[in-house]
Amino acid sequence: MSISWQAYRRARRRSRQAWVILAGMAVAGILGLGWFFTDGQFALAEPSVAGPTEVRVFDAEWMKPVAAVHPVPEARAAEVLDVLTVKGRAPNNNYSREKFGQAWYDVDRNGCDTRNDILRRDLTAIEFTRNSTCGVAAGTLVEPYTGKVVAFQRGAETSREVQIDHVVALSDAWQKGAQALTPAQRQGLANDPLNLIAADGDANQQKGAGDAATWLPKNKSIRCHYVARQISVKAAYGLWVTQAEKDAMKTVLGSCPDQRSVRTA
Repeated sequence: MSISWQAYRRARRRSRQAWVILAGMAVAGILGLGWFFTDGQFALAEPSVAGPTEVRVFDAEWMKPVAAVHPVPEARAAEVLDVLTVKGRAPNNNYSREKFGQAWYDVDRNGCDTRNDILRRDLTAIEFTRNSTCGVAAGTLVEPYTGKVVAFQRGAETSREVQIDHVVALSDAWQKGAQALTPAQRQGLANDPLNLIAADGDANQQKGAGDAATWLPKNKSIRCHYVARQISVKAAYGLWVTQAEKDAMKTVLGSCPDQRSVRTA
């Protein structure tokens, strides 16, 4: 049976269209694989979570400022980062928590230990222990690192669910300049509200002594504030950053170039 010229042309046109569609699908597949093996696998492994965009530092009604070694420059965080010294880590073999003084010492002399100061600052719906305006017995934390809402209850088995994170971990600080500080200055660093955030216990344990090159909060909306706060603490206490740490901080601040340094007042 003969095929008309018109039918033949229609068949050829459909064949070309089919090949164009198949080629487009192949290109899309290749691009998709390229994305997955570069950024995609990390995006899929790190689901976006909602949460706070910042954590306040200071409440003048009942907190007193801690005297740092240097004033934090009032500038964009990226500008402050650029003036921090870049060096490798110093040895960590002689680090101990005791080098930073008594844990949760009332360094601001407001009559309340540092842990309870930070719980009072960061939690809402606070209940105090009986006959106290200092000891936090219960409250609600909109957790900044994970976005979770945590119901805090003071107790031997429950207090660990909300921990106080050193934004610049003390071990990290020890390897990046804190060995040169005086004992009083190190005690100030360990108890300065600028360097402290109430956090989910599991998230705090996962962070450990990590810097920005090895750990960032899952809640991406707070990363700019978090990195700016690390930079501000390092500026306040004369600490340095490694090159990998600086690069990671610059990547975060690239999404928020107007992010300011974080100051107590």
